[in-house]
Order: sequence, then C-alpha cells, then structure tokens
Amino acid sequence: MSHAHGGEVIAQRLSRRGVSHLFTLCGGHISPIFTGAKSEGIEVVDVRDEVSAVFAADAMARMTGVPGVAAVTAGPGVTNTVTAVKNAQMAQSPVLIIGGAPATVLKGRGALQDIDQISLMRPITKWAASLSMVSELAPAIDYALEVATSGTPGPVFLEIPVDLLYPQAIVEEWFIKESGLDKMSGVSAKALELYLRAHLLRQFSAPYNPLKFTDTSLPLPDFTDPEKQIDQVADALARAERPVLVIGSQALVNYSPGEAASLATAVEKLGIPTFLGGGARGLLGAESDLQFRHKRSKALRAADLAIIAGFPFDFRMGYGRTFGSKTRVVSANLSQEDLRKNRRPEIGLNIHPGDFLRELSYRMGPAASRPTWFGDLQQREDARDAEIDAMSEDDAGGLVNPIDFFKRLDTKLDDNSVLVVDGGDFVATGAYVLRPRSPMAWLDPGVFGTLGVGGGFALGAGLARKDAEVWLIWGDGSSAYSLAEFDTCVRHGLAPIAVIGNDGAWAQIAREQVEILGDDVATVLTRNDYHTVAKGYGAEGILVKRKSDINRAIDKAKKLSKEGRPVVINLHIEQTDFRKGSISM
Repeated sequence: MSHAHGGEVIAQRLSRRGVSHLFTLCGGHISPIFTGAKSEGIEVVDVRDEVSAVFAADAMARMTGVPGVAAVTAGPGVTNTVTAVKNAQMAQSPVLIIGGAPATVLKGRGALQDIDQISLMRPITKWAASLSMVSELAPAIDYALEVATSGTPGPVFLEIPVDLLYPQAIVEEWFIKESGLDKMSGVSAKALELYLRAHLLRQFSAPYNPLKFTDTSLPLPDFTDPEKQIDQVADALARAERPVLVIGSQALVNYSPGEAASLATAVEKLGIPTFLGGGARGLLGAESDLQFRHKRSKALRAADLAIIAGFPFDFRMGYGRTFGSKTRVVSANLSQEDLRKNRRPEIGLNIHPGDFLRELSYRMGPAASRPTWFGDLQQREDARDAEIDAMSEDDAGGLVNPIDFFKRLDTKLDDNSVLVVDGGDFVATGAYVLRPRSPMAWLDPGVFGTLGVGGGFALGAGLARKDAEVWLIWGDGSSAYSLAEFDTCVRHGLAPIAVIGNDGAWAQIAREQVEILGDDVATVLTRNDYHTVAKGYGAEGILVKRKSDINRAIDKAKKLSKEGRPVVINLHIEQTDFRKGSISM
C-alpha cells in the first residue's frame, strides 16, 4: 500500500495494534504523525505539557491492555517526558514514546533542538532506537510495541527524524534549500547534488534490514517449571490454615477489562484473605468478604502461607522482612530481578501473576473454610475502621476534616467511578477510606511516588472509559504540576472532578521536617484560589471551607460532570495527625 508520507505509515501500524488515541503536544518535527493518525481514525489528544502526554498514555495502557502512545517533538519535547517515562518504567507500563528529531543530514551539526536523545532515553526504557530510512518505520513500530508488552512490560522510545515523515518531494526541496544548492554552480554543486540524491534514494527506497531490530541480548537460563510449581502452590494452599494473598499492579498488566474481570472471579474462587496494592485496588469491588485493607504486615507475620502476586519485595513489603519466621512465601512476577530482590521466595514463579492466579484457581477445589483466621483478620480490620471513624469526627478548626470528607465522598461514588490520585498526605489519607468500585478503577503513580501524574492520568482514564465518573484526588502541591490540563479536558469534551486538598503546605514533608528539624522552610504554600484558576481554563470551580458544604459540593460536582463540564473542588482542610509517623523518604 502506498502512503502519502511517513506519518500515515506509523498511524496504520498503531491502528493495527488497536491503539485508539495518540497523546501529544504539537511540534513541526512530528506534524505528519498527527494528520496520519487522524486519517486512520486514531483520536489525537493534544495536552499542555509533554509529560502529561506520556502520563495519559500510561493510564490508557493500564486501563485497556493496549500499549499507550505519545508523540513529542525533538529536544525539549523529549526531555520534558523524562519523569513520566521513568515512572512508566518503574510501574512496568507498556508505553511507546515517539520523539521527533532534526533531518538525518543535519544531525550533529547544530540543527534546531538537536541533542543526543538516545543516550538520554536508553537507560529509562526497555529499548530505544533512532531510524534513518522510511522502510524502517513500519517494522520499527511493530517491534517497539512488541517489546513494550513482552516479558516485563515497560516504555520504549523511537526517534524519528523529520525527513522520514514528510513526502519525498518536500524533503528534497528542503535539502536543496538548506544546503544552498539552489545558489551554487560548478563541480562542487554537482558533487553535493549527487550526495543528496544518493542520500534521498537510500532514505526513501532502500529495503528494510531486519537484523537492525533483532534483540541480541541473551536472557539468563530459567530452569523453573511453572506447571509443576503451580501444582506445588495448590498443594501448599490446600494444607494452609492461615494463607494470605497480596496482589500488586503487575497482576493486571496487559490485561483487557474482560481479563481483569476473570482474574477477580479467580481470586473469589480461591477464597483466601486478600490485600490489594497499587493498580490492583478495586479488583474485588467495594465490598468483598475476602478483601482486607488494614494491618497487612501483621497478617503476613501471622500467615503460614503468603502468596505474593505481582508485588516486589521493596520498601512497601519491608524489603522482604515483613513475613513471619514460619511463613512459607510464594511469589509470581514477570521480572526475574523483582522475583528475587531482597528475598528469595520458597516458590518463585517467573510468570504473569494474573495468569498464575487464574491457573491456580482452576486447580483448586471449593475454597476451604477458615473461620478462625478470617475472624482474627476481621477483628483487626474493624478496630482500625473504628479508629478512622473516630478521627473523622475530630474538630478541624472550622475547616474540613479530610477523613470526614473522604468518608462522605465514598458513599457517593458511582459504581462506574475511576479514582486517580496524585499527591502526598491528602491522597494517602484518602487511600485509607476510599474504596474503588471495580478492576482498573484506581490509578496511582506506582513505586516511583511521582507527583504530577494527575492531569495526564485523568485524561487517559476519561478517554479509556468515556462513561465513567472520573475523580482526581489532588494535594494542593501536586495540583500545580498539571492543573492546566483542565484546559485539555474542556477542549476534548472530558469532565473529570478534581478535589484539591488545600492545607497551604507540603504537609507530608512538613510533618516530619518540623518535628525533626524544627523548621518549616520550603514546605509552606498559600491557600490559593484553585477553583478560580479552573474557571480560567473553562472548567467549573467550587470552594468548600466548612463541613456543612461538603455534601452540597459533591452533589453539584457530580451533576456538572454528568452535563459534560469538568470541575475543580477547592477543599480547605485542616492539617491532621492521622498519618503522624509516616516516612516520605
């Protein structure tokens, strides 16, 4: 099939893989990709900061099982994405970043926005490559998407020079003009003309060399036998009296919503106490007799069998020291490194954690009854919930108690709601109270702890689930990173509801800094009028300063959102001691 330009080639390959959206911020180096995507039926979503384009692509990948794609212009366009790319790498999200670049004949000669992008991106991606021929476009896109999703998923980067994207006639005209050939004569002019025509012939007519994209790395030999290991886990689970299951984000990576639902069914069939972390939150819905949300460390210490599915033994798991001395540990992870980092499990399966749990459920009979074990865990759960309820009634000095707000919001969330969280203390408080309603309905940055994901994640969530009620829970500090994306929401017909917990501080840092060092320097903010800023971007803004205003504000925001109008609730909260003792480093 003939194509008008390279952008059409790229768009066709993306479409074949099921990519429905392209996130970007415009730039001359990549314009043909936009028009190609539009003609192929891919929705082009232009944001206000390149980092948000990658965050949005990340969210799309997490919620659909299809790789997310962002295209950014050369130089600062690429460098602006670095934080989001690293976040995707650590969150193991399959994302393709396409970066523009100067023309092939000008690279390294001081062209506009010409930098060594590959050296910058290679350490934070699974694969990074620069193209030099039009024939490479289609196979490179196919290969990049395959790399992003295979093995341990992650981001990939393709640098595509501008002269591979525009039609040959236009590129030839550029080369003649930029080289000054149209003003030259004599032997030197003839030599330059021959060089440029040879270069163009190679660019546009040379066949693709399939060896260029072959992965020459040699994987370490893996002598595990997943079939045999799953049988061993099934036997251990049948004999266990105090089993615990911990499920992390990786259990849903590359999963479609239908596959996520089947995973939830499998977990319910296993019938053992379950803790959900990261993107797995919401897997069992808001109400499940199996799900426990508090005192996970105590449960793991008391367990005789701990099954860890897609959750590394990092700081969140006490670096593998959380378990009791008699706890038998099973871990399933796509990453061989994560499978063994800090602790070697008694049974380690290098397998997709979701596939492992589904297969394990097939091999198990009816779930065993363990009333004493469930009773012990439920007693601790109820005690912690009672503590939280009591703290929600504390006086907030005339302002809003954040725990009280989250308890009220939780009762009003729609069944199809999606929760995006971006912040420190306010967000972490909400995580104790808010209950995601369904699989793939909770988006947090992941282990990197990145601030600034909110605007991009909310965009991706709204586009992945256009019928969903998207809530963006923001700290006042983190909101400033991407509040401008409410302009993007207005332009693209999206209507998330953002709640900014406004306490005039970087509270999570201030709490320990003031106590330990006796100084709040660099942690103080102003209780700004974020609701007015939202109105400036064309959204709706609501100010809430008192407890009596909470229900009215939530109801109004839900109504406005259903009418297609994005909303920002500026929630003035009092600082609390709810998370006193938490460590933010």
